[in-house]
Amino acid sequence: MLDYSTLEKFDSKGMYKIYDKWPEIARQSYDLDLGQVDFKNISHVVFAGMGGSGSIHDVFSAILSKTNIHVSIVKGYHLPNTVDPNTLVVTTSVSGNTVESLTVLDSARRTDCKIFAFSGGGKMEKYCTENKIGHRIIPTFHSPRASFASFLFSMLRVLQPVIPIKKEDVSESINSMTILQKKISSSNLNTDNPALELAQWITGIPVIYYPWGLQAAAIRFKNSLQENTKTHVIAEDLIEASHNGIVAWEKKSLAKPILIRGQDDYTKTKERWEIIKEYFNQKEIEYKEIFSINGSILAKLINLIYLLDYSTIYLAAKLGIDPTPVNSIDFIKKRSLN
Repeated sequence: MLDYSTLEKFDSKGMYKIYDKWPEIARQSYDLDLGQVDFKNISHVVFAGMGGSGSIHDVFSAILSKTNIHVSIVKGYHLPNTVDPNTLVVTTSVSGNTVESLTVLDSARRTDCKIFAFSGGGKMEKYCTENKIGHRIIPTFHSPRASFASFLFSMLRVLQPVIPIKKEDVSESINSMTILQKKISSSNLNTDNPALELAQWITGIPVIYYPWGLQAAAIRFKNSLQENTKTHVIAEDLIEASHNGIVAWEKKSLAKPILIRGQDDYTKTKERWEIIKEYFNQKEIEYKEIFSINGSILAKLINLIYLLDYSTIYLAAKLGIDPTPVNSIDFIKKRSLN
């Protein structure tokens, strides 16, 4: 079992200390008086951002899937051609210097759509100031991925007129995070810590299966595993994988399936989970099930992300890896600027 000294040794920049404070950061961020947007008659929202910023947008997409607003997620350079005066383009960059997000921002400025931006400062703040584009600076903590709670809940408050989420749903999500924090934080490095238990279980190449609706948590988990533990990871939609990816299990491999399940998954999805489990059992393939809590889509996603993210920090320490450095990303960023 992982001990505190090992965690502190390998997580030398103290990422875990920020995660210990996620519920507090979330509450403070939502309570920040940053002012709300004043956009009306929005029928299409384009969210543009990469990495940790992109994972925030995936959560927003899941929330808006319950409404009549069309959502486009851009993780790249290109603004959809479908933008019009009723489109709101939201660009997010924790660093403020993400080339892809800045490119989309510049493209949006040349259309007749609405625009709003969030960053920790940097080039995005400067660009918005020079071009009189609505912008908010959000406090950052440690790294873009560790700043998830700060950005998510600050943006929920600012975008509330466009992303119609109830205040009680926000309170529910933060309160449930507080409960979870007691179980998964660094003050409970024991066998009853579900994040630590998951980290102890993971070996080889994780293959994450998820249902429609929980994609944001699964993709975030994949990204955090890749950045924090420097390992290859696969994430697949359960139903789509049943038509292709499942065949890969006919051959022995180092892959290990992790099933991300919702408490109220669609009836047919629940049936498919049982079929997949039956298949794995017949093949003697060990798998792990992770269930969401009951509650709103926000509460489900933020609690899954909190649990799964923390497990990647523990896994990194278990493997003797510092979760903070992302040298490969830095290499690509430097080359992309040349």
